[in-house]
Amino acid sequence: MASSNVCWGIEVGSGAVKALKLERDGDAVRVADFVVIPHKRVLSTPEIDQHEATRLALGALTAQFGDDLRSHTVAMSVPGHAAFARFAKLPPVEQKGVANLVRFEAVQQIPFPIEEVEWDYQTFMSEDSPDIEVGIFAITRERINELLHVWGDVGLTPNYVSLSPVALYNAIAYDLAFTEKTPGTIILDIGTVSTDLIVAEAGKVWIRTFPLGGHHFTEALASTFKLNYGKAERTKREVETSKHKRHILQALKPVLADLVQDVQRSISYYEDTHPDANLTRLIGVGSSFRLFGLRKLLSQQLQLDVYRLDQFKRASVEGPGASDFQAANLNLATAYGLALQGLGFNAIDANLVPREVVRKSMWARKTPWFAAAAAIGIAGAGLSFIRPFLDSNAVNKALNDNDAKRAISTTVSLGRDLKSAADALANDPALSPSQDAARIRDLRNNRTLYPYLMQDIYAIFDHAEGAAATQLPAAEQPILALHDLQTEYVAPETSLTGGPASRPSNSVPAFGGDPTQPPEPAAAAAPSGTAEKAGPQGAVLVTLIVDADDAADVPFMYDKVLGWLQSNTDRSGVPFRIVNVMSDKQLQAAMTTETIAPDGKKAPAPSSAPAPSPSGREFDNPRGSRTIGGSRTIGGNTGNRDNGGFSNPNFDGGGSSRFDAPNAGGTGRTSSSPTINTEALDGVAPLPPRSSRTEPRTINRYTITWVIDIRPPAPAGDSDNTANAGSSRDAIAIAD
Repeated sequence: MASSNVCWGIEVGSGAVKALKLERDGDAVRVADFVVIPHKRVLSTPEIDQHEATRLALGALTAQFGDDLRSHTVAMSVPGHAAFARFAKLPPVEQKGVANLVRFEAVQQIPFPIEEVEWDYQTFMSEDSPDIEVGIFAITRERINELLHVWGDVGLTPNYVSLSPVALYNAIAYDLAFTEKTPGTIILDIGTVSTDLIVAEAGKVWIRTFPLGGHHFTEALASTFKLNYGKAERTKREVETSKHKRHILQALKPVLADLVQDVQRSISYYEDTHPDANLTRLIGVGSSFRLFGLRKLLSQQLQLDVYRLDQFKRASVEGPGASDFQAANLNLATAYGLALQGLGFNAIDANLVPREVVRKSMWARKTPWFAAAAAIGIAGAGLSFIRPFLDSNAVNKALNDNDAKRAISTTVSLGRDLKSAADALANDPALSPSQDAARIRDLRNNRTLYPYLMQDIYAIFDHAEGAAATQLPAAEQPILALHDLQTEYVAPETSLTGGPASRPSNSVPAFGGDPTQPPEPAAAAAPSGTAEKAGPQGAVLVTLIVDADDAADVPFMYDKVLGWLQSNTDRSGVPFRIVNVMSDKQLQAAMTTETIAPDGKKAPAPSSAPAPSPSGREFDNPRGSRTIGGSRTIGGNTGNRDNGGFSNPNFDGGGSSRFDAPNAGGTGRTSSSPTINTEALDGVAPLPPRSSRTEPRTINRYTITWVIDIRPPAPAGDSDNTANAGSSRDAIAIAD
């Protein structure tokens, strides 16, 4: 069964399979083992069967560590160009609404139907900023299932699957102890067929993958010097010691220029979308980062401090393998980050394993426990046959024991005396329970009523907001704002059909408003689906006043707000049932219109304006404008976006492709930095018009009423209505 304190991180790269085994030791980790298994030929070699080459390398890994891999947690990666990484800024929203908003973003950002991908997300928040940024990571189900099939052929079923750039960030963030105060850092992983660029700043992450790597350097040498692919690869690795070094570097110069230009464009885009960015250093990993002169070239062109990851600070190997581990550090960073995720030391927790695979893996792990339980059951069944004989012998022995007989007789006599005394007390009128004691006992009833009511209010708002995101894309979000909420207790057997006037004059609001004043008038409850009188426990009249965007008309409110109430009138486990929900005509009559000034206060109304709201409060919910859906602005760019947020009309479903559109200048990096043709960019990704707050805006104010008829308290031991059974633990859970 897999251990949570040990994890294997496995990266299947184009040049080699790299695996690292980490063991958790408290808050630290220790490298237990590692291995690098090169492919016989790099996977980018023309006409090579990549799947077969992968099976051979992974087969060599499982032949050496098969039993260990099957008994521990395994985390594997997919390359950045084989998946998607998208980033966006979310509008201000409560934490419970983030998941729905992220799903809406995922549908817009991922260039495939959401049902055809496996995806996960991570939110990034800073204590110094209210903004919420989200990273969305996805891969098509066809591609992940294909990879799982190849890995499964050699007996590997991972518990975690993550993107290579995400795993690399987890490794660097852990090893260098990144915090929100860490200087802005660029992590550059130059792989065989693509390059991952990760920006880490102020606790946030941004990732872009572009298809340029060591394979393109090899092709340049093969084309220039008329070499086969294998010999060109060896020439690239030996450039520093070659006597033809100057000619080799001259042949590599065009590819180096393309690489630097792609890095410059990515950095420029990030700085344009994050005006407060302050990037000070670049850390390079990957075999291609060993290329002679590359560090110096990047430092000169980017005007940054450029470092190469030559040694891990928080993970090491002791003993004879220490030197080999240090030599392989540059290639083990991704495997390091994968193993950290399996141990719970990751900064980004994105897992792309399909749910059905996770379930199958969980059942497989539980099989040993089922076998143990079956063995225990068999042993218990055997004891159940033996125990009656043992008990029978013990009873026969006790019947012949005079001391035991005397003890039994004494106990029976004492029991009769105690029963007689209890009967005498029960028949004494002076000792019967008083009315006051009964009332004190009944105070515990219905204490969970209001937590359940507040849950209903939250559910109504969530239901309306979710529908507005798709049905009213042009409306201001959030679509609803709470203006007032009042409740009024109605005594048992009191009529519910005549509105507030028919209830006793001594009923007072349970909360909302001044309890010393009579309740404010509210619209009469609807007679449909009604209860004519309050039940034996009484009822509560609920008055909810909401301010809605003017796009939320009466049909929308009736369908999404009153419709929710009508669909949830009688639910198991809830201490009340909903009755007397308003009709659409009553909702129309209870709707007023308010004009809100740019500063969020109620604008002066003409003499013909409607009367103030029942609570007498001013609308106080100013919000910045934001467009969601349609022509939209989230994350600083619009239209089709590749992994870096750039326009990519030739996107083929894999990673981001390179682009030729010039980028924005003004970064102050070097005189050779490319510039952006703003007219061309406006044609690809036009910015929306700037929102205006110079004109008043109109809202609809709805007064919505319904009645909750309180259920009788559940009898002791009744499990069908636990919400009203008197458990203080349940009440606390609901209140939380």
